[in-house]
Amino acid sequence: MNITFKKSGDVEIAEIEGSIDSKTAPELQQSILNVIAATSKIILDMTKVGFVSSAGLRVLLMVYRQLKGKDGKIVLVGVSDEIKDVMFMTGFISFFEIEKSLDEALHKISA
Repeated sequence: MNITFKKSGDVEIAEIEGSIDSKTAPELQQSILNVIAATSKIILDMTKVGFVSSAGLRVLLMVYRQLKGKDGKIVLVGVSDEIKDVMFMTGFISFFEIEKSLDEALHKISA
């Protein structure tokens, strides 16, 4: 798994590539926690994520809770239909705004 961070105004964008599973979830969690310590808006670009395990879902939920606690926002981009299905079945989908493109996500998070 690779994570690349970039910034657009006051929004952090994390581009994630690979699977988010029990082996990679701790790295993702630590990287995102470090970034959201200094911001309240983050976009997770999951266009290149092919698989999310329960450990990955826990990381997403933890990020959501951290940001919600400081009145922040999180938007997911490029979530595959398979991952959306898992998020729907587990009830996680209701916690997140999901957009198809980065431009749509930037518009949503800045509104």
